[in-house]
Amino acid sequence: MANELYGQLSVITMRGGEDFAKQVDAYLMGWRSSANSFIVDAECPRFGSGEGKGALHQSLRGHDVFIICDVFNYGATYNMYGKTVPMSPDDHFQDLKRVIGSIAGKAKRISVIMPMLYEGRQHKRSSRESLDCAMALQELVNMGVTNILTFDAHDPRVQNAIPLCGFDDIRPTYQMIKAFIKESDGLSLNNRDIAVVSPDEGGMNRAMYYSSVLALDLGMFYKRRDYTKIVNGRNPIVAHEYLGRDVAGKDIIVVDDMISSGDSIIEVATHLKKMGAKRIFVFATFGLFCNGFENFDKAYANGDIARIFTTNLIYRPEELKQKEWYREVNMCKYVSLLIDTLNHDESISSILNPVNKIHAYVDRAVEEGKVTV
Repeated sequence: MANELYGQLSVITMRGGEDFAKQVDAYLMGWRSSANSFIVDAECPRFGSGEGKGALHQSLRGHDVFIICDVFNYGATYNMYGKTVPMSPDDHFQDLKRVIGSIAGKAKRISVIMPMLYEGRQHKRSSRESLDCAMALQELVNMGVTNILTFDAHDPRVQNAIPLCGFDDIRPTYQMIKAFIKESDGLSLNNRDIAVVSPDEGGMNRAMYYSSVLALDLGMFYKRRDYTKIVNGRNPIVAHEYLGRDVAGKDIIVVDDMISSGDSIIEVATHLKKMGAKRIFVFATFGLFCNGFENFDKAYANGDIARIFTTNLIYRPEELKQKEWYREVNMCKYVSLLIDTLNHDESISSILNPVNKIHAYVDRAVEEGKVTV
């Protein structure tokens, strides 16, 4: 018998996440045979000066509240002094705090689902630098947030800043593999035909999981940087050095947490093609594409990249969705399952480790002739 509900379920979606939340809500309504939506009427209106406030239009006293916030949604805008301004991560984070403030401590529990962690890349101090991610997490906890769920954190050790609060770093491995098999032709998961590569040393744990669960060889690129210079906030990469077995004649899965400018991924793919690799498939949880798509169009036209898979956890412009080289991995059902399980006050441990589901799906795909092994 399932556990009783921790509290009446309510879902709040922040600006720009309405479409994602509607899909999540549809799953929840279907599973619970409910005719009523679980989405709460909340907003963050702005004054002409750009100042904002959080506003709830119903009581959440005693509710189990889940707030979905995509802080990287630059498609959301507001007006300031007569100008249309795209929302920055800082704007989204301030609105999140405004909504939490408008709940005013009346909810039984507040959980924040922040797919890409706010300031996740500013997680450690190299010199005289701020520790923005740690401070943001502490701020949320101090405001009454009990659980923080994020996906593929740049460095999950940042949770050490809030040791007494729930922090779950979730990876979309199963959904990526499922989409990869569905969208790829002539695919072999035999170790002789395909391998997994990490674009840098920092992503090895991520790539190791794919390598282990699929029983594939693992390689890694080491980034040699020029530490005498800083360009766009980082030390420029001088060269990529490959460590691993021969990739000649093999399809390659390059696994990363995000695509920002994309320069690093494209350079890695180019190196792999020069080494004789066949098709290059990129798995990235978040596709920011900060510098646009032109370089990816060229890489695809040159045959350096076959497909790029990213999730729908953050904003994707319509232009991206139309690209031949792009494939979207839908995470709405997974997020719904996490919410439903937590609302029943049950453990999500089995959901976070999908190895059995991956093996079962691969076996079915083999039986159906979608892949060979």
